[in-house]
Amino acid sequence: MLNQHDATANVAVKDLARAKAFYATTLGLQQVDAEGEEVAIFKSGHSNLNVYRSEFAGTNQATSVTWSVPDIEDTVKTLKAKGVKFEHYDDMPGLERDGDIYESDGMKVAWFKDPDGNILNLVSR
Repeated sequence: MLNQHDATANVAVKDLARAKAFYATTLGLQQVDAEGEEVAIFKSGHSNLNVYRSEFAGTNQATSVTWSVPDIEDTVKTLKAKGVKFEHYDDMPGLERDGDIYESDGMKVAWFKDPDGNILNLVSR
C-alpha cells in the first residue's frame, strides 16, 4: 500500500528563520518550497524535509532525521568546520566511539542537534 509512495520527514522548530539558516547554510539543503511563514520545505537527495514551526520543538529525545552518507569522516569534519557540535552517547551497548563517530559491525554513526535540539544523525555502512 504505502510502499509505492514517498515519505517526508518532519522537524518541529521554534524559530523558523534560524532553522532555515541552519538547514540551508550549515547542512547545505536547498529550500524548494514554503507554506507561508510556518513551513519550509527542503530537498535532501530524492526526498523532502519539512521544517515547521511548533511549540513542541526539540522535545523529541530520539533521532528525528538520518542521512546516509558515503564518507562519514569527511561529512563530520565538514560539519564541524561549520560549527556543528556532535553528541556523545557513551552508554550505547555494542558501539565503540572514536572521536565523534561510533562504530559497530561495519556501520558508523554520528549524532548532532539542530538549533532547537532536534537530534539528527549521519550513518555510513
